[in-house]
Formats: sequence, C-alpha cells, structure tokens
Amino acid sequence: MAQAIDGLRHGWPIALAKAGTLLPIETTLAREATADRLLISAARAATLKLANQLEAAVPHSPVMIRGAEPFDLDLATAVADPALDLKHPLKGPFKAEPIAWESDAATALELARIAGILPAFMVAPDAAGEAQSVSPDDLSAWEDPAALHIATRAQLPIAAREDSEIVVFRKPDDMREHCALIVGRQSADAIPLVRLHSECLTGDILGSLKCDCGPQLDAALARMAAEAENGGYGVLLYMRQEGRGIGLVNKMRAYRLQDQGFDTVEANERLGLPDESRDFTTAARMLRLLGIGEVRLLTNNTRKVAALEEEKISIAERVAHALPANPFNQRYLDTKRDRAGHLLP
Repeated sequence: MAQAIDGLRHGWPIALAKAGTLLPIETTLAREATADRLLISAARAATLKLANQLEAAVPHSPVMIRGAEPFDLDLATAVADPALDLKHPLKGPFKAEPIAWESDAATALELARIAGILPAFMVAPDAAGEAQSVSPDDLSAWEDPAALHIATRAQLPIAAREDSEIVVFRKPDDMREHCALIVGRQSADAIPLVRLHSECLTGDILGSLKCDCGPQLDAALARMAAEAENGGYGVLLYMRQEGRGIGLVNKMRAYRLQDQGFDTVEANERLGLPDESRDFTTAARMLRLLGIGEVRLLTNNTRKVAALEEEKISIAERVAHALPANPFNQRYLDTKRDRAGHLLP
C-alpha cells in the first residue's frame, strides 16, 4: 500500500489482478501513453453527461468510458480535471461500459483519493512503464483501525490549559500521524468532552474565513479548559484528513470551483471525489486506546455521532458547537446544514 500510494503521487502505474495496469492521469510521467478506455468516478461521469443521477447515486463508484478514438494524455487530462471544463467544454463522444472488475476499480479510485490525486486512470495503456502491484485485500488491511497504536506521549502545556498531554498515534504504511490532546487530568470518574477535529491548514493555521475550522478549534479548546477547571477534562482528537479526506491539493481545486459558483458538495462531485471521506473509525480506535468508552461529543455533525456509536463508543450527550458566520463562510455553513445534515441554526 505504501509503495502504491507513493507510486501514484510520483506518476507510476499500479497493477491489479483483474483490472491490469492503471495509469494515473494527473501525475503520470508516461507523456506518450495512450489508452482506449479511462476509469473515472460516477460523480465525474455525471458532469460529463455519461451517467444519470441514479447511476451516480454513489459518487465515488467507478465508471469506465471508451472514446471514439484512443485517449492521449491531453484528452485524458481534459476528462479528468474539471478545472479544464471551461477551456474544453466539448468532449467526446464517449460511451460508458460495464466493468467486470468492480472491486479492483473501486480500489483504484480509493487509492487515488488517499494519494490526494484526481481519481482518474488510463486503463491498460501502452508505454506505461513498470507497475506496482496492489490488491483490494491490501487496502482492507491498510484501513483496519486495529493496526493503529500509541507511538508516544508527552506533557504539552498549551495556552488554553497548562496541564495538557499530547498522545501521538501511528499505523504501519500510513504516513499520517493522528494525535489526541488531553486537556486537564484524565479521570475514570468523569465523562470527557470530546471533539473530533480534522486537520485544516487554511483554517487552523492561516486564519481562513472560508470555513469555521479555526474558530471551532479555538472554541473547543476553551470549552475543554473550562471542563478541566470544574474537575472534568477534554480530549481533542486531531485527525490528519485534510479537506474532509480529499487532501490539500484537491481541497484547493474545490475552492477554485467554489469561486465559479459551486457549493462544497458540488465542487467535490465535479472533482469526482466524495463530499465526505473522513475516517471516524480511527477516531473510535484512538478513544479506546486512551481507555475512553463514553464521551460527551462536541459536534453538530450527526455522522460523527452515528460513526462512534457504530464503533461501540457511548455518546452520553451531543454538545452543540455552533459559531457565528462571516460573509465568506455563510454559504459553506448553509451547505453543511442543508446538504450534509449538520445541526446548525
């Protein structure tokens, strides 16, 4: 898995037993490669008028298309990248074809998402180069939260509360290192206030006004410090899954599409990516490794509540966490409420 993910980022092909060789369109170094077929997601196929809404009901499901002529890299890139839709509005004609290796195809799209590249491949291209073999079983093993373990921990005084501790988690073959910040002293007698916070470079570090991530993070730490002041404690799970799991580069691509008028969900769909691909089972595993089985969850996201409950983490209370909007993130918050089911005013 680690070699396959790294290989996709470097533009190398992957090989799956039934699918054969798949070449990542965005990063490939094989500039002269051509192919008769492409593998893209259902959401991207829908934007190209190659799938109806029923067929695209699972946006990240795979679709294989064939062109009237073989795809060279320029045409394949125009199909894969929605940033080129205005420059190349007319594509095709293309035809969607049945996929006899559905599991391999789904694995390839998921590998592209993990690698942070566009989910689009040339199928059985010529001149692709040596491919890295990978299988759906490899992906299943890589995603297994049981492989996660505590790597180290240390005291970390923070501005909100000096008696805090950071715990860092690691999983084999995964370069993302999640962490938990325990604010106050952990106690078996208290149900902690817990916040699942996904990494947001633009909001957490740069102060972006396009989202509410930075203010949510600051407010969560302040509320946890207040819990500690009153004899309780808080736990911030900081998850390394930028852009709801699509990565920083694809998140910036989504921002560009938002500048063209698409909302958050629509932008992800045009990229051929899920609007929500975060891994909340890993968060449950982190809590169990900390010896926590019951929480007061600081969230407006009902998916987080359901995901933790499914993993046998008891939710004693859902604590609302709404903050004021600003002129730049009002539509983003409205989309979270109206299309993602967040419990916002």
